[in-house]
Amino acid sequence: MAFLLGLTIMSFFISIILLIPFIDFLYRAKLRRQHQITKDMFNQHTPMFDKYHKWKVGTPVGGGILVIVITTVLTLWSYGILSIPVKAWELFVIFFSFIGFGILGFFDDWKKLSNSGKENVFFGIRFRHKFIIQWALALVIASVFYFQLGYSFLYIHGIGLVGVGAFFIPFAAFVIVSFVNAVNIADGLDGLASGLLVICLFGFLAINSTQIDRSLGVFIAVLLGSVMAFLYFNIYKARLWIGDVGALSLGAALAVIGLLTGKTLTLAVIGGVFIIEIASSLLQILSKKYFNKKLFPAAPFHLYLQLRGWEEPKIVMRAWLVGIFFAVLGVYLAFLT
Repeated sequence: MAFLLGLTIMSFFISIILLIPFIDFLYRAKLRRQHQITKDMFNQHTPMFDKYHKWKVGTPVGGGILVIVITTVLTLWSYGILSIPVKAWELFVIFFSFIGFGILGFFDDWKKLSNSGKENVFFGIRFRHKFIIQWALALVIASVFYFQLGYSFLYIHGIGLVGVGAFFIPFAAFVIVSFVNAVNIADGLDGLASGLLVICLFGFLAINSTQIDRSLGVFIAVLLGSVMAFLYFNIYKARLWIGDVGALSLGAALAVIGLLTGKTLTLAVIGGVFIIEIASSLLQILSKKYFNKKLFPAAPFHLYLQLRGWEEPKIVMRAWLVGIFFAVLGVYLAFLT
C-alpha cells in the first residue's frame, strides 16, 4: 500500500506542476465556451441549468486531456521502470476504455467549442449518436472481459460467485455506459464529479491493496494523484473544467476498475452519489418523454438542490460527505468477502 501511495504522491506533484502552464495555455488559446446553452439527451434546451451557471462562461474546458496524458504516461513508465508484470488484455481494457472514451469526449467538446453547427454523427452533437458510440466501445471492452479475461461471474455478498455466462457482456457494457454518463451528469457543479472520483478511487485503492493485481493498483494510484491535482483547480470557483473528454474517460475508467476487481456491486455502493445523479436525471427524462410531465421539480438531483436555494459549494461538500460514507460502506462490504 505504501508503494501505491508513493505513486499517488508522485502523480499529484507532476500533475499540479503541469496543470499551471496548461491552464494558461487554454486561456491564451481561448479554448473555452463563449456561451452557456445546455441541452439534455433529447436535444431540449435546459434554461434552469443555464440560469444557475451562466456566470461560468469563459472557464477553460479540457482539463481531462492532461489527466489522460499524465496518467497514461506515468502508468506505462511505472510498469517498465518497476518491472511490474502486466496482462496484455487487462492493459487493453484499461487503456482502451480510458483513452477511447476520452477521444469521444474530446470530439464532443471540440464540437461545442467550435460551434460550427454541423450535425455530424462522429462529433456526437446529438446524444443518440454519442450513445450508440458509447455502447459500441463498451461492448468491445465487455467482450474482451468475457472472451480474453474469462469474466463470466458476479460476486454477490452472502451467496458468493454466481456464473452468468455470456450475459456478462451486456451487463458489463451497461455498467460502463451508466458510469460514463453518471460522471458526465455529475460534472455540472465545480468540484462535484472530480471530488467524488477522488473518493471512489481511494476506496478502490484500499480494495486493491488486498489483491495481487499490482498493475491495476498502479493505474488506480497514478490516476488518483492526477485527479487530486485537477480537483485543486476545479473547486468553486473553478479555474478549469474537465470537459466531456475527462468526464467520459474517467467514468469509463471507474467502471472498468470496478469490473476488474470483481467488485461490481461494491462499485454501485462506492459510486452511490453518481447513481443518484443519473437515476434522477433518467427518471425525469423518461417521465417527460412518456407521460409529458416532470417527476421532479428539477433534475439531476444537484440541480433540484440549487432550485431549493442551496449554494453550489454547500451541495458539493455535502455530496462529498455522502460519497465518503458510501465509499467506507463499499470498502467495508468488500472486506467482508
